[in-house]
Amino acid sequence: MLNKGLRDQESIRIDNVLKKLMSLVHVPKFWNLEDLLFLENELKDLVMNVESLNEFSEEELIIHLQRLHLDWNQLELFADFLVAFSKESQFDFLQKAIAVYNYIQEESKTFSFGIISKIASAKNK
Repeated sequence: MLNKGLRDQESIRIDNVLKKLMSLVHVPKFWNLEDLLFLENELKDLVMNVESLNEFSEEELIIHLQRLHLDWNQLELFADFLVAFSKESQFDFLQKAIAVYNYIQEESKTFSFGIISKIASAKNK
């Protein structure tokens, strides 16, 4: 188990990685090899790449994210990244995003209209 100081440092590191991922997908672009390599480099900090992300089942992805000790906000931000990346690239991670949103909704024991709205929005895309 991580002590509090290490856990806080790890949480800050993950927050920074997720912010970087979100900044990459919110800039409209045609995904070329260089863009994907930059994204791959950021995903590497989450111990995955685009190929492994594509190959993960929804359950495997959630287990992988649990191993990284992402908190509820970080899980939501990662699911937001999956939705945005699906919109901007040839990959379709919407079902994985929905699975992560559902996991948050069920396991956090807190009802969130925001999460419900994101699930509905992802299902309608």
